[in-house]
Amino acid sequence: MKSSVEALEGNQVKLYVEVEEAEFDAQIDKAFKLIAKEVRLPGFRPGKAPRKVLEAQVGKGPAREQALRDGVPEYLARAVRENDVDLIATPQVEITDGQESGPVEFEATCTIRPIVEVPGYDSLTIELPVLDVTEADLDEARQAELRKSGSLVDADRPAEIGDFVTLDLAASRDGEEVIGLNTEDWNYELGQGWVTDDFDEQLTGASTGDELAFTSSPKGTEEEADFTVKVTLVQKMEMPELTDEWVSDNTGEFDTIDAWSASLKESMQEVKLNRMRQGLVTKITTALTGLTEIEAPLSMVDSDLNQRVQNTMQQFQAQGIDFAQWMQATGQAPEQFIESMRGQSEDAVKSDLALRAVAVAQAFVVEDHELEGEYARMAMQYGQKAKEIRRAYEQNDAVPELLAQIKKNKALDWLVHNVNFVDEDGTAMDQDLVLGHTHDEDGNHVHDHSSDAAETADQNDDTDATSEEADES
Repeated sequence: MKSSVEALEGNQVKLYVEVEEAEFDAQIDKAFKLIAKEVRLPGFRPGKAPRKVLEAQVGKGPAREQALRDGVPEYLARAVRENDVDLIATPQVEITDGQESGPVEFEATCTIRPIVEVPGYDSLTIELPVLDVTEADLDEARQAELRKSGSLVDADRPAEIGDFVTLDLAASRDGEEVIGLNTEDWNYELGQGWVTDDFDEQLTGASTGDELAFTSSPKGTEEEADFTVKVTLVQKMEMPELTDEWVSDNTGEFDTIDAWSASLKESMQEVKLNRMRQGLVTKITTALTGLTEIEAPLSMVDSDLNQRVQNTMQQFQAQGIDFAQWMQATGQAPEQFIESMRGQSEDAVKSDLALRAVAVAQAFVVEDHELEGEYARMAMQYGQKAKEIRRAYEQNDAVPELLAQIKKNKALDWLVHNVNFVDEDGTAMDQDLVLGHTHDEDGNHVHDHSSDAAETADQNDDTDATSEEADES
């Protein structure tokens, strides 16, 4: 087989493939073996009739047609590998010669992954939230703890934000109940922002015994519903006074307000730090894609979107949620639900292209031990042997994509450790603090990767999805 490639406009190339007659004859022979299993000939068991006998009986045409159907995809896959064509969609194939006899020639128009540049990737500055805990933050935390020791008493006044109201709730569309929005004796805290955007506003000022009727759109939907709400009780929270005695009786390890507050502040700073780390990868990839005008190819977006829909459906199934009922409850059509995730897919594709560009710019390579390590990691994840994972990738021509994913992870890790971090005021932040770095007694750098593991999990989804596809095949 001979093949060559020609660059076209618009992230496309054309592959030209020529298969010599002798080589293609092996495909025809395979086709005759398939035909032999289907054709009954006197004196021969099924599948045992010789090729010459079959040619005399049915002719060579059916076998050649079968050989073209089965062989062209194989030759195309070989040509793609030999010419390092980074396919992102099914090629359009046209057989140009050899339909009847002789050598087989065909050409395939292939859409390839665009190569982009990200100027300035090596000097990115990432803005992160301020980690300081204000006195207002601390007071809110103290009040939340006091509320746990509080008690509800009748308010004897109209409802205010922060009150607890007991409700009989009903919602319908066109006379039909909206699933999940019909309940009795529901205790709800005003200010939580549940049910609808204006639900708290509708209830504020209501008194025990009041009945309300209004039309609004339930959270997560665009279709309105008719609500009726009966307020059966309005209560307020009475909290104890914050004293050293209360702290000693209720915290278990602190005797004074000051000691308890200092511990609270430290815990809150840790929470802020962890929350900031959890969003770090998203901030970095968003900033990275902002450095260039990346067009997300439709075929890549559609592929990612399809995978997201499948994953979501599997999550519904695992949680025992009936998808059709959920769609009805949220007032969405399947098309709306799918399109609502398209933006996420577009962002994921742009991130993919940008990280690949960084990997190329940094000339990252994948060592054999790194590839074997990835097989071992997936083997543990899927409960299989590493050699089985490797075989699945090799048989499905998925190794190049796995290598690309490993390089992407390297690019992401490089970015995490080389960008500049500033807070919302523009003040430089300590990288060791942001990333959880420490140093040993000799001053050597030590990195606790536990926080990064959670952050990079989403980045490994593509690798895992590729693994699942390879395993299924």
